[in-house]
Amino acid sequence: MDAGSCVTSETRRQLCYDFVAWDYVIFGLLFLISACIGIFFAIKSRKKTESSDDYLLGGRQMSAFPVSLSLSASFMSAITVMGTPAEFYIYGTMFWYYAVAYLMVAIIVSEIYIPVFYRLGITSTYEYLEMRFSRSVRVLATTVYMLNTVIYVGICIYAPALALNEVTGLGVWWSAAVTAVVCTFYTTLGGLKAVVWTDVFQCLVMWIGFVAVLVKGSIDFGGFSNIWAIAEEGGRIRFDDFRFDPTIRHTFWSITIGGTFLWTGTYGTTQSMVQRYLSCKSEKHARGAVFLNVIGLYIILILVGFSGLTMYAYYAGCDPYTEGWVGATDQLMPYFVLELLHDYPGLPGVYVCAAFSGTLSTVSTGINAMSTVTVEDYIKPFKTLSPRKSVILSKIFVIVYGVICMLMAVLASQLGGVLQAALSINGLVGGAMVGLFTLGMILPWCNAIGAFVGLVCGLASATWVYVGSTIYPPSNDKINRLYLCTDMCNATADASCGLASVNETFATTTLTPEQTTTTTTTEIPPIAAFYSLSYCYYPVLGFCVTVVVGLITSFLTGYQRPSEVNPGTIRPIFDHPVFCWLPSKARRFLWCGVRHEDVNNDDEKIGYLYRGDSLAFGDSKNKGSYTYYGESPTLTKKGDGEKHAADSNIPVDVIRVNGSSDGRVNYAFKPDEISTSL
Repeated sequence: MDAGSCVTSETRRQLCYDFVAWDYVIFGLLFLISACIGIFFAIKSRKKTESSDDYLLGGRQMSAFPVSLSLSASFMSAITVMGTPAEFYIYGTMFWYYAVAYLMVAIIVSEIYIPVFYRLGITSTYEYLEMRFSRSVRVLATTVYMLNTVIYVGICIYAPALALNEVTGLGVWWSAAVTAVVCTFYTTLGGLKAVVWTDVFQCLVMWIGFVAVLVKGSIDFGGFSNIWAIAEEGGRIRFDDFRFDPTIRHTFWSITIGGTFLWTGTYGTTQSMVQRYLSCKSEKHARGAVFLNVIGLYIILILVGFSGLTMYAYYAGCDPYTEGWVGATDQLMPYFVLELLHDYPGLPGVYVCAAFSGTLSTVSTGINAMSTVTVEDYIKPFKTLSPRKSVILSKIFVIVYGVICMLMAVLASQLGGVLQAALSINGLVGGAMVGLFTLGMILPWCNAIGAFVGLVCGLASATWVYVGSTIYPPSNDKINRLYLCTDMCNATADASCGLASVNETFATTTLTPEQTTTTTTTEIPPIAAFYSLSYCYYPVLGFCVTVVVGLITSFLTGYQRPSEVNPGTIRPIFDHPVFCWLPSKARRFLWCGVRHEDVNNDDEKIGYLYRGDSLAFGDSKNKGSYTYYGESPTLTKKGDGEKHAADSNIPVDVIRVNGSSDGRVNYAFKPDEISTSL
């Protein structure tokens, strides 16, 4: 059947359903259990002296499985829970090609970013930028991240609350306030461990919410094969768009290439994600968490995709959005869930819990990460803090940022069309950040000036194109919006319930530029064709501009000599086992002058030495043990065979004495000299 015609369906009319008591009970349990997890870890931490590593990084003892689920939950904001099914409903299944991008991102992050971050023993992602470039680059990147996160988290609180209010009747400010307060509560009490384990719980809730929809939908339609057939008849099953045209919204190339840059920026450079890798007990666990996370993302992608197709099959002949029964596409899924599951008290509440689980995860992740970078990037470089003061300050900033994000949610309700711009910031920032870290980890010639200028230009270029696209939005032949049928709707249906008087502001801000067409008759300038660039390529544009401008500026201002770069900040890509076929001389040549021979890069020989731990060693000249007592790096010998990390005579290659890490020093073994390890 032609995609522009209606699929046969029974005549429908608008139906009005509200939350019942059991829905509110289920909804309340979500917040109660999340708060209890925070209380549990707060009580548990009282049994010992809590350091900033314990609070901000879970003591660096987290395992791969909970971290992977936490990463998946952080990926699933409420905007994703409600918006992605609508993507499949309106545009079809091309979105599933993001599965390719997720795998590419996992490979890039695990092989390039994690080894560098983990071996440097950093706490803040942007700490790396000072080690590689300068403090000014670090502060710039941190500030960009903070602004992005505050705006995005504020919108993640407000937008879902408003969408669910219009459909379910839940109070906007009541639900927004409870979300902000509960997130701040359990994050303040339990730190990163509470955030990770609540994410695990919330991820499971999201899966259950979608499974409930799919099971009921499958029963109603006699199996997924029938749902698939209806979706195919309506033109929703689409995997064949391989056009190279960069102005087409979704093609195989735009999704896989643009998606790779977008999510590399998110998973590889943002404190929200990197903080979880650094919390793992070993580099191996950190890498494992990334690949396990891909499995979680695939499950999510399958669930949201089939939910969108089920919703299309349900409304194939009568689209509630076109009819005006819902005021925005983000409200389609909640509206559908209430209609589908209204006979099962509590199940609509499970789905709403899934949506709010995404919000809770995003908010708690954001405020915890912002607290971390504030202490690590803005305070510790200028003032030495005791472990106790670090923890107290971190908790204070969690509360501060919880309040700020709540205020941002209030501001979001007044921003009108600016809301959609804020929702796109992740894509605009992500590409430039990937470019900045690429300049640092891969291109040793880049200097601090080049990195600073490159980042500014990358951000400016992507933002410029985005703003242009809002002024001159692309035509429908570029966005490929599919036909939505209303022929089977009952035109005389009562329109007084539900969303007949939907909030006009929200309706205008939830529509993306790709969902609108240019209706003005004024002359369109030639540059408008450039503004039609698919939003998927914004990160690619930001990346390319950052790298090119960064390198050119570096060479114009006196490039960085590779031999003088800290080798721990550069990732020797060609030393990877994939390139084992290269002769050793060729691999050494590809170091480009960086002194990687000064750093031991054996994954299994990197670890942490904690206060009071001892390391036995022996070689032809020295025998004894090394004990780290947590004192100043200038401490001299403590006794026979006991030496401090600053003493160059001990056969321990110390990468970094991290004075801000509360009694921990990173070390790397020299295998030919060490006889015993911890």
